[in-house]
Amino acid sequence: MQTVSRRKFVIGSALGVLAAPAILSRPARAAEFTYKFANNTPPDHPLNVRAREAAAKILEETGGRLEIVLYPSNQLGSDTNTLSQVRAGAVELFSLSAIILSTLIPETAITGVGFAFKSYDQVWAGVDGPLGSFVRKRIESTGLVVFDNLWDIGYRQITTGAKPIRDPADLEHLRIRVPPGPLWTSIFQSLGAAPSTLNFNELYTALQTKVFDAQENPLSIIETVKLYEVQKYVSMTNHMWDGLWLLANKDAWTALPPDIRTIATRHLNAAAKAERDDIRHLNETLEAGLTQRGLVFNRPDPAPFQEVLRKAGFYRDWKTKFGAEAWGLLEQAAGVQLA
Repeated sequence: MQTVSRRKFVIGSALGVLAAPAILSRPARAAEFTYKFANNTPPDHPLNVRAREAAAKILEETGGRLEIVLYPSNQLGSDTNTLSQVRAGAVELFSLSAIILSTLIPETAITGVGFAFKSYDQVWAGVDGPLGSFVRKRIESTGLVVFDNLWDIGYRQITTGAKPIRDPADLEHLRIRVPPGPLWTSIFQSLGAAPSTLNFNELYTALQTKVFDAQENPLSIIETVKLYEVQKYVSMTNHMWDGLWLLANKDAWTALPPDIRTIATRHLNAAAKAERDDIRHLNETLEAGLTQRGLVFNRPDPAPFQEVLRKAGFYRDWKTKFGAEAWGLLEQAAGVQLA
């Protein structure tokens, strides 16, 4: 890892397009520290909007000592590749799906157990409470720095090109793209589908060329990457909730003076909470907008899907994998006995 003194931290995207306010507020002298902030969401996703705002505030409040570059849309590599870069020190900051992070730390996937959380009240009570504390300790045990608040990706929905998903039978043998992570594969295999992983930046083309029949993502992602152009139906299954942990390379983070760490932590945690509100407001309006773009919505009853998962041993198997302590915290947050 390069030395951290006299490093430059540029605000904006790796596309070279900088937010105008950042240009105006940028100091004449070079910043003391430079860190990359990588993520897999599109540049106009609420995560990047709030991260740019946080970076600008950090730049100003640190007197120009710390600047942040945003690299959206997996520009520095796939999620798993970028995670390796963070651990090696080539990337300083990275927001990563809790479920994808489970490829390194299995317990992080517990917040995405199928059909566990019925509402956002349950989600935030869990991830901001004892369940989240348990997961953060597991992340920290690997040597990564993890911030307090998860960023919201949202409840995930299934989109299809040929027919809607009304009940588990409609998933039989369905070729569905899922992100890397054993929990995703396990859910859809247990429901009878044929899941396969694929890098997110290849998804649009794979749906367009019919390599896959379906995919699953939150509405905000369906909108921002224009999946309405290559899919017809949205089945509001709410089959899992997913959030993003903001991670930092430990050497890079501890190299920052304490006052800069305090400022950066405060603004990045605040940005995560603001992004949660953005996603909530976005979800309240997206269905109408996507309907106007030609997508057809339906709302399946979750009970038959949960029953199929129970009969397939999905909950029993994952309780064993996560362990009794983690599973107990999940059921406490969700207010239900899953297994």
